[in-house]
Amino acid sequence: MSVEGGILKKEPIRDSDKIETATNGKHNIKEIRDYGVVSVHHVGILCENLERSLEFYQNILGLEINEARPHDKLPYRGAWLWVGAEMIHLMELPNPDPLSGRPEHGGRDRHTCIAIRDVSKLKMILDKAGISYTLSKSGRPAIFTRDPDANALEFTQVDG
Repeated sequence: MSVEGGILKKEPIRDSDKIETATNGKHNIKEIRDYGVVSVHHVGILCENLERSLEFYQNILGLEINEARPHDKLPYRGAWLWVGAEMIHLMELPNPDPLSGRPEHGGRDRHTCIAIRDVSKLKMILDKAGISYTLSKSGRPAIFTRDPDANALEFTQVDG
């Protein structure tokens, strides 16, 4: 890909970027694009009021601020919150998305999924705080809720 006039353009795949692989006697062309993906580093979430969002993310969900991340080097207010080894970057910026008319179930909307150990414990925390949620429609142990700015969050239970 290249940037031309501020627009990202996809470049054609060169023959040097391809290898042939044999699969069940058929030949497939596989693109080589090994640039070292490791993990998701952070997810950016827009908020209208940073303090209100921090009340939710810190005091309800129990996330902690990453003090090592820059808070004063960006042209807007924000905070970096630890989610395991990754982060959520709260950004106090105008939200282009509508706040009303969103699907009731966050799994049918853009959402951020956080792996947790105990969905039933989170359910009790949300109940105590009076925060609405929906359970996974598939029956798996997962819960969907929204933050104060209607950003959808999924919490899925994982083993270990």
